[in-house]
Amino acid sequence: MSLDSQLQQSVLAEFDWEPSVTAGHIGVTASAGVVTLSGHVDSYARKHAAETAARRVKGVKALAEEIEVRLPFETQRSDEEIAAAAIERLSWNASVPKDSVQVRVENGWVTLMGEVEWWYQKDAAEQDIRPLFGVVGMSNQLTIKPRVDTANLSDDITHALHRSWFFDPEAVHVRANGGNVVLSGTVHSYHERQVAERTARAAPGTTDVENDIAVV
Repeated sequence: MSLDSQLQQSVLAEFDWEPSVTAGHIGVTASAGVVTLSGHVDSYARKHAAETAARRVKGVKALAEEIEVRLPFETQRSDEEIAAAAIERLSWNASVPKDSVQVRVENGWVTLMGEVEWWYQKDAAEQDIRPLFGVVGMSNQLTIKPRVDTANLSDDITHALHRSWFFDPEAVHVRANGGNVVLSGTVHSYHERQVAERTARAAPGTTDVENDIAVV
């Protein structure tokens, strides 16, 4: 069996292992470590679950996502209904600062706008909206408020990465200009690349992350 075939089978096996993924209508192909997901699912939450599961698989270097969300009739909602549900959901989430997020919905596609203090708040808002009935996709355009003191940001992120068993101290490099962080270097899996990005985004003072880490 070729390496591409092995990777394809590994992704399919991960789908079977993950209960939040319904893989009956998802196609998987692999070429030189690049995995392409195609087909359709019945909710945006299932689409996201499939992407997350595929990223975990060893050997995945990049992911091309072509899954279409086809909502069953009983889960379709108007844009007004989705917007109202989103605002209500956000208002109950203690991780999302009150009145910090504005919601726009167009043909089931939700856009989040506004400004928050921390990356986890931006992520929490997205997690709130993802499973709502009627949502077919999302654009999270929330920004992080810049902080005055970011002089030690690159060192702080580097130390955080070195605390993780994932990373060789010589393999991942961090450069910061104000709150804008650039990651470079190499890791052994797409999952490690994502972990490095999440670590950088969690650092106090980070406003944006450019992830240039290569998977080898």
